[in-house]
Amino acid sequence: MPDHDIVVVGASAGGVEALAGLAASLPARLPAAVFVVLHVPSTGTSALPDILGRQGPLPAAHVKDGEPIEPGRIYVAPPDHHLLLRPGHVHLARGPRENGHRPAVDPLFRSAAREYATRVVGVVLSGALDDGTAGLLAVKSRGGVAVVQDPEDALYPGMPGNALEVVEVDHVVPARAMGELLARLVAEPAAEPPGPAPADMRTEVEVEGFSLEAMEGEHPGVPSGFSCPDCNGVLWGIQDEGLQRFRCRVGHAWSPESLLARQSESLEAALWIALRSLEERAALARRLAGPARDRGHRITAARFEEQATEAQNAARLVRNLLLDRDSLAGAWPLIGDRRGSPPATEGTGA
Repeated sequence: MPDHDIVVVGASAGGVEALAGLAASLPARLPAAVFVVLHVPSTGTSALPDILGRQGPLPAAHVKDGEPIEPGRIYVAPPDHHLLLRPGHVHLARGPRENGHRPAVDPLFRSAAREYATRVVGVVLSGALDDGTAGLLAVKSRGGVAVVQDPEDALYPGMPGNALEVVEVDHVVPARAMGELLARLVAEPAAEPPGPAPADMRTEVEVEGFSLEAMEGEHPGVPSGFSCPDCNGVLWGIQDEGLQRFRCRVGHAWSPESLLARQSESLEAALWIALRSLEERAALARRLAGPARDRGHRITAARFEEQATEAQNAARLVRNLLLDRDSLAGAWPLIGDRRGSPPATEGTGA
């Protein structure tokens, strides 16, 4: 197999179209293995292997845990499993979600960088937010090649745009030209590997594989003062070259924009809970005011009515806040983008 024989690809919203274009442009005898992560719902099935197999000459299938790595194949991460690379074979893990997703792009890229270093070509395609940025940074740090879909060509430019801001990308091309570029890169010899992966990278890959030993060991980074949206545990801040990212004790990981977006969802949930509580308080106070008035307890009835009015006014403020999301531009980031996203079906996760 040639030196650049490991190609890892990540996509999210708009990714099916980009992946189909990439698969169609690959040569029939590509001397490299291609690994694909597309954000998909954790329940249900994914038709992505069938789509890619019909579009291009290479066979595509969902990964089976432990199967060997062979050139000329497309390995697709199945729903609800991280796809990790090991020496000579693949591994599936139901480890902690990263950026709210499982499968996520970063674990695939990071595990490839750890095991295969300079042999890796990392590709980030269409998607919202910033999954894949930290993983592509890991690929570059180990001497691999970084490729990004041109944001002007992507249906959702968030993922490729964020990668371009943080990573020193080697190639920026439209999806239709990706296959030709990859065929050329695969044929080029890779540099000498830089040696063993850094300890923090090895630890994070083991955490992504749900290793209890890694979780109980020394945690990379320093406590940040922020809490994990998934488990409410403390998030450790990890400074990854020019990227600040976060991981909690049990392994949930967040890049900056993904963390902000999930906090926005938590804020909305809290506001809905507050609205429900205020509406219930107003309804209860009005119900109690009636019998008090019937018994001639005018002062008690007036107190209940005042409480009902106060709760109703507060509920109106919360309702207006939920309706007028544009006024929360600072406290409610990315809601505009997410509101315009398609339904949460295959390839439309943020």
